[in-house]
Order: sequence, then C-alpha cells, then structure tokens
Amino acid sequence: MGHIRVEHLGKAYKQYGARWSRLIEWVLPFRGRRHQLKWVLNDINFTLAPGEAVGIIGVNGAGKSTLLKLITGTAQPTTGSVSMSGRVAALLELGMGFHPDFTGRQNAYMAGQLIGLTSAEVGELMQEILEFAEIGDYIDQPVRVYSSGMQMRLAFSVATARRPDVLIVDEALSVGDAYFQHKSFERIRQFRKLGTTLLIVSHDRAAMQSICDRAILLDGGRLAREGSPEEVMDYYNALIAERENGAIEQVVTPEGRVQTTSGSGAATVASITLEDEDGAQVELVNVGAAVSLCVTVKVRQALPRLVLGYMIKDRLGQQIYGTNTHHMECALHDLRAGETVRYRFRFPLNLGPGSYSLTTALTSNETHLADNYEWRDLAFLFIVMNLNRKQFVGSSWLEPTVEIER
Repeated sequence: MGHIRVEHLGKAYKQYGARWSRLIEWVLPFRGRRHQLKWVLNDINFTLAPGEAVGIIGVNGAGKSTLLKLITGTAQPTTGSVSMSGRVAALLELGMGFHPDFTGRQNAYMAGQLIGLTSAEVGELMQEILEFAEIGDYIDQPVRVYSSGMQMRLAFSVATARRPDVLIVDEALSVGDAYFQHKSFERIRQFRKLGTTLLIVSHDRAAMQSICDRAILLDGGRLAREGSPEEVMDYYNALIAERENGAIEQVVTPEGRVQTTSGSGAATVASITLEDEDGAQVELVNVGAAVSLCVTVKVRQALPRLVLGYMIKDRLGQQIYGTNTHHMECALHDLRAGETVRYRFRFPLNLGPGSYSLTTALTSNETHLADNYEWRDLAFLFIVMNLNRKQFVGSSWLEPTVEIER
C-alpha cells in the first residue's frame, strides 16, 4: 500500500523585467540577480495514509496541477519535499507522454513502461486495455486523429490496467463522455476498496463526496482549507462568490457538522420550519407526505431584486433537489430596508428514508456569484422515515404501478 507525504512544498518561477536580464544574470552573476520570484505554491503540507482518498479543489490558477506535477516528479520543487511509497500511476495533462505520430497501441506500450510495466506485461494487459478504452480500430491509428475523449479513454485505461498502490488523477476525466466518466469512477471506487491510495483533482461535488475521505482547498497557491469533503466544498462555494462583497463563517453544529455561512448580510434568513398538512411543525416526516417549507427573510438593506433558493442534500452532502424563485418566475423587486418576507413552498416529500439538510441562498439573480446576500449550508435538518410505504431503496420515492402479461 502506498502513502504520500508533502512537507513545506513550494514552487516559484523566475520573472525577468527585461528581455536581456536573463542573459546578463547568467553571464555576469556577480552583478546580482535580475529576477523576481513568482510563487505559485507556498508551504503546502499534508499526508495521505495508505488507502486514503483525498480530493483537491480550487479555482483556476490556484496551483492544483502544479501541485500534482511536483508530487509525481514531472516538475521540481523550489522548497520542501515529497515522499511516496508503492507503485504510482498518474493521469495528469490529457495525453501527456503520447506521441501524435505513433499509434494508440504503440503509445500504450510506451505509457505502460513509464508507470513501471514491462513490454511483456503491457502485452498481456493489452486486451483488457482495449476492452476498457472502447476505441475500436482506432487503437492502430495515429493518436493525432484521436478526439480528446479518445485520448483520455486510452490514457486512463493504460494507467489503471493494473491496480496501483497510489493513483493520482487530474481533471482530465472531465473531458470524457458521461458514460466513460461513470465507468472510470466505478474503477476508481473498486481500487479504493482494494486499498489504493487516491489523490484526485475534480470539481464534481458528487464524485468528490462519494469517493474521498478528505478534501483540500487551494487558494492563491496556499492550503486554504482541509477537512471533510462536504465542509471544504461548502467553503469553496462560499469563496467563489463575490469576494469583496461578503464574509465567510464556519461553525460546528450540535450534530458535529460544519455549517458554512457567507454573504454581504444585505438580507438574511430569520427562520425555517417544515410543516405538515395541518400546519404543525415537524422534523420527522413520512415518505411522500405533503409538506410546506416555510422561510422567513429579513431585508436589512434596500434591494432592487431578491431571489430565494433552497437545496435539499442527503447526509453525505450530495445534492438531491434545488430550485429558486428566479426559476419559478416569482422574484421580488424594490424591497425596503427592514421589510420581512415570508415564503411557503408546498410539495410532496418524495424522498427515501434518511437524514437530510437544507441549504438556503439569498441573491439578486439565479446564482450567488453576482450578489451573494446570504448563503447558508445546513440551515435546517430533517429526517424522512418509511412509516407505511412498501419497502424500497434509494433517495427517491417513485412507486410504480405494474402490468404483467404471461
């Protein structure tokens, strides 16, 4: 089993002020340096235990790909160190190591040798590689005629033809079609069960939360957050909102989960209740019961437009259902400071048994990226139980009728 240890890792590039500064620095080193260091990563520390899965997220330019290159050794760090054990397979930039004029089969042999397989081993695994990649006769065509998705299929198939001790995957999987993404993540899940250590960069919240034990948020080349995938993804969603127009706060709830709240505070959710058909407040609901979600909003500043959105998540933080009053075509306009607005959403709670949470968002439009008045995760918790329905499994109650002919 493999492990990864990253200690005080940093990467800086030299920036020269003029065209000839680099040459002068080389030829006349005694005249002093003529460059400045541009740090893209600075003082990164974390450890992956054997068999652990960790996801890395961050906005473009945060340093995610650079970090993976330093870990895999395709780039050298300016400061710090990386130590790993076990056989490592990495899928970084799309088609990295592929020669465009060689066939897919030839590139498969070369890529296999780069991850420590012999030519004989690649030959033994070739049929399995072909079956998993599903690129047909293109395997004997030059890679230059491949689409990006076909390159990703072949690269992933070779990298995972034999279970590695450590698997490192960049965002290349996002290039493929939905079918192959599901197929790839299923293989990753199987590797996880068998003890493979996983380091993955992805913005797919559902994949991150279903596969990873922890998540790491990079921001501006620094490790900004580390924790459970739900906690870090919530913080990330708050971070990518308009930064100059809001603050981010995280607190631990009595249930031990981390609640993230962000926004300017121009409006706030004052109360949330879930009511049954008789108007009684409930926190435990039968599958399929008719309920009303009641939300009271207090407006603190005059607002030209107000949109309320809500998202229902399961216990893992995966999104089950969400909507907002923009999409429902009932946004409010010209609100006064001090005004109170009460919303009532009625719907059948067609969810499977389990615990659920509610996220609320107050914005001026369909997303919270422009005007984030308030975004609150874990704003309300409730439980769904199967009290009188037929037995079923899953996150949704979709009870069918059936007709059978013999």
